Amino acid sequence: MLLGALVLLLALTLAGPVRQYVAGRQALAELAAEHHALTERAADLQAQLDRQADPAYITQQARKRLTYVLPGDRLVVVGDAGDAGDTADASGKGTTAGRSGPGTAVPWYTALLDSLAAADG
Repeated sequence: MLLGALVLLLALTLAGPVRQYVAGRQALAELAAEHHALTERAADLQAQLDRQADPAYITQQARKRLTYVLPGDRLVVVGDAGDAGDTADASGKGTTAGRSGPGTAVPWYTALLDSLAAADG
């Protein structure tokens, strides 16, 4: 009986430190995973920084985002042909169904309400 009580006392005494050890190992594993993710993020950001330092990349982005054209280059802008309900002819003259011609100024609030009505269906 005395030996059983001694084993129980020893188990209760060691339960706290063992639980703290397991929790510490789990926290260490979480921190290692976070460190790995942050290291990958830092490498990605460094690669992006290196890429942005390249003059060819800067030129490419300026052409793409700002529609930058070098002297001697030709810029071609392709317009939208319109939707199926568009009754305007190819010259840009004519009317769209239910609206005034393109030469007539439409107040911004009318255009907003027409847009909301079209979106609402």
